Amino acid sequence: MRKPTAAGPLLLHERASNLRARVGVPTRMPPPLPTPAAPPAPRPAWNTNHNLVVTHPLLSLLESCASFRRLLQLHALLTVSGLAAHRFPASRLLAFCALSDPPRLAHAAAVLAQAAATPPGPNAYMLATMMRAFLRAGLPRRALALFRRVLRDRLPADARTFVFALKAAAAASSPGEAVHCVALKRGFLGQSALVGNALMHLYASGVSLSNARKVFDEMPDRDVVSWTTLVDGYARGGVPEEAWRVFCRMVVAGGGRPNGVTLVAAASAVGQMGLLGLGRTVRRYVAESGVSASLNLENALVDMFGKCGCVASAKEVFDGIAVKDVYSWTSMMSAYAKCGDLESAVQMFEDMPLRNAVSWSCMIATYLLANQPEEAVRMFNDMIATGMEPIDATLVSVLSACAQLGCLDLGRWIYDHYIVGNKVRFTVNLGNALIDMFAKCGDVGAASRLFGNMEERNLVSWNSMIMAHALHSQSEEALRLFQQFKETGIVPDEITYIGVLSACSHSGLVSEGRCRFKEMKMVYGIEPRAEHYACLIDLLGKVGLLEEAFEVARSMPMGADEAGWGALLNACRMHGNVEIGECAADKLVGLDPADSGIYILMSQIYASKSKWDLVKMLRTVMRDRGVKKNPGYSSIEVDGKFHEFLVADVSHVRSEDIYAALKNIYIHLKSEGYIPFS
Repeated sequence: MRKPTAAGPLLLHERASNLRARVGVPTRMPPPLPTPAAPPAPRPAWNTNHNLVVTHPLLSLLESCASFRRLLQLHALLTVSGLAAHRFPASRLLAFCALSDPPRLAHAAAVLAQAAATPPGPNAYMLATMMRAFLRAGLPRRALALFRRVLRDRLPADARTFVFALKAAAAASSPGEAVHCVALKRGFLGQSALVGNALMHLYASGVSLSNARKVFDEMPDRDVVSWTTLVDGYARGGVPEEAWRVFCRMVVAGGGRPNGVTLVAAASAVGQMGLLGLGRTVRRYVAESGVSASLNLENALVDMFGKCGCVASAKEVFDGIAVKDVYSWTSMMSAYAKCGDLESAVQMFEDMPLRNAVSWSCMIATYLLANQPEEAVRMFNDMIATGMEPIDATLVSVLSACAQLGCLDLGRWIYDHYIVGNKVRFTVNLGNALIDMFAKCGDVGAASRLFGNMEERNLVSWNSMIMAHALHSQSEEALRLFQQFKETGIVPDEITYIGVLSACSHSGLVSEGRCRFKEMKMVYGIEPRAEHYACLIDLLGKVGLLEEAFEVARSMPMGADEAGWGALLNACRMHGNVEIGECAADKLVGLDPADSGIYILMSQIYASKSKWDLVKMLRTVMRDRGVKKNPGYSSIEVDGKFHEFLVADVSHVRSEDIYAALKNIYIHLKSEGYIPFS
């Protein structure tokens, strides 16, 4: 087609008449518009079709239209002239409404409805444009409805239509198999890398990495997007080894030159593996390949080196970033935290020019990692005071701190304010953290109700609830839940059986415990760890089967640890077995000679048998070895305030009342046969 040229009113009218004659438009026509003297204006942002050349003056004005008010005027002229009833003018009107910023969805829907009422109706391009508009507006299900309309009307859809349908399926968390099937039948997967890449992205976004790999392997032509999608999918899906293998294959096999996005995914995979040598390889490749080091890539390198434990390299990359953003600072702070440098992490947080929810969450998690849950809670309170709204990761960390501190009031407030109040999206991880918090703070009923109301549960959800019942000696409920869990088809892991064996130990279910201990290896191929043996030793010891428990401890393949020998020594204290108790104590002293608990338990065993000379001997040994009994320490939360106590502490304002209550408890303990060690 020819490019538009300057022409007089008569020539414009003549061209319009010719167009009407070709498309059958009514002869009535508005007065001809004056020809603009200036050159045509540049294409506006909504007009992405740069190959389209329009010679009709009215349609040419539409192609350069940049305001909605002007569009309404042009729409009126097109309607009066009858052109609005034809597909091409209607499709351009629709494109403006759908793709302009902001989009005009209501007007676009009206244009589409008018086209549907005028035979032969909208074509696939118009429906695809509307699908794109719905995607931009966050309405993926409406986009999928239009795709079904394309299929129902048997319209000749192009690759773009399928790409939009796949994006809509991903955004709506809808299975993409139906779109995959239609694309396969119409031959798009063998002809269009665009559709193949979109399908891979859908599967790799958490639906099925195996299906993403299958689509990749069956693609006849792959581009850099194909390779990058697979590398990124494996990295995000927690399969970093496979992500690295695909990346290496891409480089060696000439699968296209990796771009910045590919290298970000590769750096993420290396960070997950924690392999510093590979991290340096990635950085060297970035330097030698000539790939433009974007801010995202530099941030990814900082994060990668931090996870690999090399703060020096992370700091070197960080210092080389010309213009740092909040993620640069957060990645460097996280690098310090992962390497245990709490002081530098705190300093980095204080020096940050700008903080977001991720920064605060990272700092809260840093205190938690440093075993300072009180500081984590304080940091959360500071975050709320600044007006910063937390994200789910923030709440997961704070709830973990609440579980360690016993802050049930704060945990309940978080649940009521953010979850019940719909201020933070309820995720599986958040649900698991709440279950753990409620259980460790003593409200197992709330944990059970929350678990029952969860629409989606994973392995951690079941493990947390089984452990919660075991922790509160609700063994029957824990075992019943374990039976339900096995019926879901989820495979139990080591943590599951720690909870099950703990439940058996609390209630003395010896036969059940033995059965589950054998089951974990014979049925699920789980090799028992030291923790499982410790649970079994504790179970056998509590019911008085000390010889069998001793034999289990001695025959452990990896050798019993402090938990195993400690459980046996405690059982010996309960049943007054001096001989086995002495063996267990000898083993424990060899593992940790400074542990005062060993001497205290053994002294109680001797005292129960009235062997006072041995009790005196143990005190002498403790004094000679410099072993001191750790002072008793406790804390309690009352009305959101923490109260801490040490042995012989009289600093509390109500210390007299506290010691009176303690004396009363001590009298009851003595009446039950408790023999103190002093």
